[in-house]
Amino acid sequence: MKKLGNTCKENVAALKGILTSEDILVFAFETQDGAACAAIYADGITDKALLGEQVARPLSREKTPKTAQEAAKILQAPETKTETDPLKIADEVLAGNTALLIDGVAEAVIIGMKKLSMRAIMEPPGAIAVKGPREGFIEDLKTNMSLVRNRLRTPKLQFKTLTAGKQSKTAIAVGYLDGIADEEIVKKIVDKIECIEIDGIPDSSYVAKFLAERPNSLFKPTGTTEKPDVLAAKMLEGRVAILVDGSPIALTLPYLLVEDFQGAQDYFVSPYRASISRLLRFFGVFVSVFLPAMYVAAQLFKLQILPLSFLLTISGSVQGIPLSPSLELFFLLLVLEILIEASVRMPKYVALALSVIGALVLGDTAVKAGLVSSSAIIIMALSGISAYTVPDLVGTTSILRLAFVVVAGSIGTFGVLLMTALVLYYLVTADAYGVPLLAPFSPLIRRDLKDSLLKTSMYGLDKRPKVLQSKNKTRLRNKGGKVNHGKN
Repeated sequence: MKKLGNTCKENVAALKGILTSEDILVFAFETQDGAACAAIYADGITDKALLGEQVARPLSREKTPKTAQEAAKILQAPETKTETDPLKIADEVLAGNTALLIDGVAEAVIIGMKKLSMRAIMEPPGAIAVKGPREGFIEDLKTNMSLVRNRLRTPKLQFKTLTAGKQSKTAIAVGYLDGIADEEIVKKIVDKIECIEIDGIPDSSYVAKFLAERPNSLFKPTGTTEKPDVLAAKMLEGRVAILVDGSPIALTLPYLLVEDFQGAQDYFVSPYRASISRLLRFFGVFVSVFLPAMYVAAQLFKLQILPLSFLLTISGSVQGIPLSPSLELFFLLLVLEILIEASVRMPKYVALALSVIGALVLGDTAVKAGLVSSSAIIIMALSGISAYTVPDLVGTTSILRLAFVVVAGSIGTFGVLLMTALVLYYLVTADAYGVPLLAPFSPLIRRDLKDSLLKTSMYGLDKRPKVLQSKNKTRLRNKGGKVNHGKN
């Protein structure tokens, strides 16, 4: 497409030929000596007050500038640049900026005046902590970048801004600490984002799919967080952050499975309490996945592994039940998933009533009617609650739980062991961006075990995780509480 000409009227017509929507407005005014000027902007996402104060008023008091650079000096706007390509100018207008056209100047001045209605910075509902910061990301990219910058006030913090989505033109920022993050991983992530060819990217989860080295994996491909303090801590360890405009969820790479068992609050309490919490989370996931399957296998194939008193209790509760143990528990887990999906998508007050109906009416009535046993209800409830000790793995644990129940009902205890071996084999062999998913347990990295399922004191975490292969390995020099008198 041709570049801009010297006539303001023709340039406005050329841009309006591209931006044909009715919400793309043209604000016409004149300089002091009568030269025509036009400011093209998108209604609703541009600050009109700033447009009049920083653009129209200064130019109307000055003589006509001869170049776009001269016009930018007259304006009272801190963010300006020049552009001659009409298509690029149209993209800037659609992004919320203003394009200034002046008669006799064959360039447009792009002025940053984006104004969007945004929600306030508040604590993320899915990452509530009793102790620690309560800030959370929002849906604006620049705000999220500023939150990270406020945590990491160093010139080593670098952001590379990219654009993806043919129609959405979504801005994506790749953040990392220069000299700490692996440069090869940063380059690989940037290359993958630049190769994205899709019409639109409404959320960071879309980007995560393209960054995955195993797209069909049952486990998630990237780490996620909604808290700036957590993201800053992960970047300090050597990870790369990906922020997507329009999404409050930041992505981190490389991703380790053990990250999901670590909570933000673990670093604000004693290491003993943090270690107990992590072990409880691991135990919760273990119970959620294996308890229903072992219950089914014990009833069908290996009843003798249960204590006699417990066996008599179960035998009394399952008498007269028309369904087999595997079908009974599979049906209950399916009902649980339906209740969860319905409660998430219903209004808040209706969801509360639905929880009461599901817990009391359906559960109690089903037991009294003899459709399911009370012991199966307890197993289902305990498994469902335990899964939410690690919210980021709920989707994975739900699928594994159903798969283990099916295998246990078909083959029994041997099937559960075989399925466990297959899952462990997959986890051991899986890696992404050169980092094993199951590290630091496989391969065993003793130094990184200090911040895995067990957490040592802060002085014990003087080195960055070895598995991330950071060039700068030391993150704490004042080790053991000794005063450092300026020595490196």
